[in-house]
Amino acid sequence: MSNKVRAASVLCLSTLMLGLVACSNNNNAPASENNAASGNAANTGSAGSGTLEKIRQSGTVVLGHRDSSIPFSYIADNPNQPVGYAHDLQMKVVEALKQKLNKPDLKVRYNLVTSQNRIPLVSNGTVDLECGSTTNNKERQQQVDFSVGFFQVGSRLLTAKDSGIKDFSDLKGKKVVTTAGTTSERYIRQHAQELGIGEVISAKDHADSFLMLQNGRAAAFMMDDILLAGEKSKAKEPDKWVIVGTPPIQEVYGCMLRKGDKEFKQVVDDAIKATYASGEINDMYKKWFQQPIPPKNINLNFPMSEQVKALISNPHDRDQ
Repeated sequence: MSNKVRAASVLCLSTLMLGLVACSNNNNAPASENNAASGNAANTGSAGSGTLEKIRQSGTVVLGHRDSSIPFSYIADNPNQPVGYAHDLQMKVVEALKQKLNKPDLKVRYNLVTSQNRIPLVSNGTVDLECGSTTNNKERQQQVDFSVGFFQVGSRLLTAKDSGIKDFSDLKGKKVVTTAGTTSERYIRQHAQELGIGEVISAKDHADSFLMLQNGRAAAFMMDDILLAGEKSKAKEPDKWVIVGTPPIQEVYGCMLRKGDKEFKQVVDDAIKATYASGEINDMYKKWFQQPIPPKNINLNFPMSEQVKALISNPHDRDQ
């Protein structure tokens, strides 16, 4: 091998070794820089993970709503515009967000949710706030947070006046329909054997549950009493149906939001509490429970219970 070739080989080997060292150093020596960079990314992600910051950056708040939870959150005349008691409370939160974020032009985007997907959509941030007919209970508290309560209900039965059903003890051998993903579904399935129920049917929503009852596929429809009243109001012959039974469970409705987002929860709770304190809640209640409501202008005639009055006087986010 000539001296020139030997020199060239040594130079190439040296260059290769230096390159390997440089690569090694890039992987190890600047680790603090990499950690700092990932730390900055994490901090940025953390800062941007809050719902208020998400809304601030997007200029839009996403509201989850139902399509048949009369009179809380439902579609009446306009398919793109939910209405209802819970929806009105939701809009009070929107007004509070406009002030909090100094965004008077804050946009609202509606996202239809069901009993089955409402919790996942809130948990993953698709929906910022869901106010419908969602029960606050300990199991759900593991996945989401709840606002202060805005309604208290008891689960009962909707049935035909001539069905002979007066209470849960009269369900022996009969088919009962309820809405999938609800606490009523869980209860009736857990107690189906002891009640002697012939079959429990789970429908996709409240409207579908009532349709099954009307079509004779079930003898009774179990759900929260006020939701049963809402479905009854939509019937061609409302007087044909009756709500019966001693409620085996009492539940509190609240608005759902992402778990652990204390700053956003504060805004939501304060907006609802302010509506209570001003007395405006009384007018809202009369509007949806004691006056004709769309789409059929039927009056639910559902006076405010002592339990709801207590929620308004002493707001809390407990499950009972």
